[in-house]
Amino acid sequence: MTDQAVAAAVGRRFFGRQRELKALRADIERTGLDTLTGRKAPRARVLLVAGKPGSGRTALAEELAEGLAERYPDGVFRARLTEPGGDPVPTARVAQELLAALGVAEPPGAGEDELTELVRRAFAGRRAVLILDDAVDAEQADPLIPDDPATLVVGVSRGPLTGIPDVRPCTLGGLDPKSAIELLTAFTGSVRITVDPQAAETLVEECGGMPGAVVLAGGWLAARPKASVADLAKQLRGLTGDPLTRTFVLAHEALPATAARILRFLSLAPLGRADAHTASALAGCSVSAAATTLTDFAALGLVSDAGDGQYEVPGHLVPLLRAQLEERDRPAEVQLARARMLERTVRLLQSCRAVTEPEGSAARRKLAGLPRALRFPSREAGADWLRSRQPALLASARLAVADGELDTLARRLIASFVRALAAHRGAEAAAPELYGLHRLVLDVAERRGLHRERAAALLNLADLDARTGRTQEALLRYRLALDAGRAANDPYATGRAMESVGGSYQELGDWQRAGDWYGRALAQRLARDERADQARLYGRLGAVQTYAGRYGEALRNWRAAAAGYRRLADLPGHARALSEAARVQEYAGRPEESLRTCEEAVEWARRAQDTRLQAALQLRLADTLDRLGDPAAAGLHRAAAERLLESRAAACEIRSGFEKD
Repeated sequence: MTDQAVAAAVGRRFFGRQRELKALRADIERTGLDTLTGRKAPRARVLLVAGKPGSGRTALAEELAEGLAERYPDGVFRARLTEPGGDPVPTARVAQELLAALGVAEPPGAGEDELTELVRRAFAGRRAVLILDDAVDAEQADPLIPDDPATLVVGVSRGPLTGIPDVRPCTLGGLDPKSAIELLTAFTGSVRITVDPQAAETLVEECGGMPGAVVLAGGWLAARPKASVADLAKQLRGLTGDPLTRTFVLAHEALPATAARILRFLSLAPLGRADAHTASALAGCSVSAAATTLTDFAALGLVSDAGDGQYEVPGHLVPLLRAQLEERDRPAEVQLARARMLERTVRLLQSCRAVTEPEGSAARRKLAGLPRALRFPSREAGADWLRSRQPALLASARLAVADGELDTLARRLIASFVRALAAHRGAEAAAPELYGLHRLVLDVAERRGLHRERAAALLNLADLDARTGRTQEALLRYRLALDAGRAANDPYATGRAMESVGGSYQELGDWQRAGDWYGRALAQRLARDERADQARLYGRLGAVQTYAGRYGEALRNWRAAAAGYRRLADLPGHARALSEAARVQEYAGRPEESLRTCEEAVEWARRAQDTRLQAALQLRLADTLDRLGDPAAAGLHRAAAERLLESRAAACEIRSGFEKD
């Protein structure tokens, strides 16, 4: 059997644990405390698989879920609650990952309570299984448990989750000897086990029956067809430590020095996941050599094939690898490996974005100059890569920022990631991820005292807050961005922040403050002779003054906006500003002037060849004529608008848009 066949065969099979599976299935039917007291079960049933890392607890949860597929037809959803290195995953991040798997849109910047509420609501009515893998404690898992008994939750942890009621843990020890030997045989074949069954029993006993240790022992034997099972058992007996540590040390020591170094550096991979590019960058070797090494590691049980060219280091091995890394590799080498990995990621993200650019563009020409391994053959290939790597890319950005010594690379990585997401998914669809990335930029900017970057991050975050209705939070961030822009002496940031503060006050209905801040922003634009911004701000001033009922000031500003757009040769902008001036004149009780101004706006829209705008303005003109008592003329303008739009339905749609204004 080839190495690849061994890895595939082991990956498909589940060994032993039949007694535990039977107990867990029976626990689903067990009468709960709520039923005994006569109350309807208010929440999902929670089963718990408890055991040490490497005991096969996650595999048991997966096997249970697979066997319940017919009973829970809405699928199996998984969330890992602990990082590969042992740190708890924030509950908010777990909720975000579950919402993505459930296909539920996540409000950008939502807090933990809102996110977990969305998760619980999304599971309502679903007959699904939710696996909460490697939960640290009840406080971490409890907010994610659905409020619907139709869903089954399978928790995985080291021990009892005290605090979640009515849960009996299924505690795992080692596999029974027969099952452990079957797992070992999947690696070695039957001959070596048959010729010395006593040695096989001794070996699995030395492994404590722990599946993680048995897999490493099997991989060691598979790589050495002439080695005896008894010899391996003897070597393990001579080592100190728990079974998993002893088998890992033996497997690590048996690797060639170069391969052992690559394996240790894989513990630096985000989420413990690595493809050939990640392994290549970490180790400083070619992509092809890294791909071969990862395949070899999978055959040895040192990594598992996660599909799509990615391999995952088992969580129970990551702490052992990091301990070896700290002991054997110099800190400078480790930091250099991290830097190489981030740099490779940046280049891949740049390539991923460049493939969306038109043929012949500068970005495409630059893409053609990259090594073949860094190029994506099509936009679709780039999008697939970005989608499959997104969790690891987000983790990479978080790790880079947390490192604190690679801030320049971290900023480049985040900037490239933001551009790639926007290019492939659009800013609106990627808003939740962008929110988290802008927060990371803010962390770096505040740590390094980078006022310009701090202002930009605050503006981006505030924009996302504003879009999701968190106006007060947006207002606070816009004010902080203004302070940062001033500290950086950045006229763009200060101008944009002042205008956005005005927009927040406008959203809150505080016309006085909105007008004041728009006026400040306008003064800056006038001083810098930024004419397009001037025209826009005159219009924004006109709008808030209209809302406030200060029609004289509003009319002056709308006319200033119209003049500004005309100087810029922006004919549609000129027509829209005149239309708004006509609206103000009508509100002020000057219908004849309003009529003349609206006619002028229609003429400018015609010159601009903007059919929809011209039609909309003619509908407004018709309404004005109706109010002036000239229904015949009003009818002519409505008919003209309908001809322009080619259908009455389209005309009604435009009218609706103006009424909403």
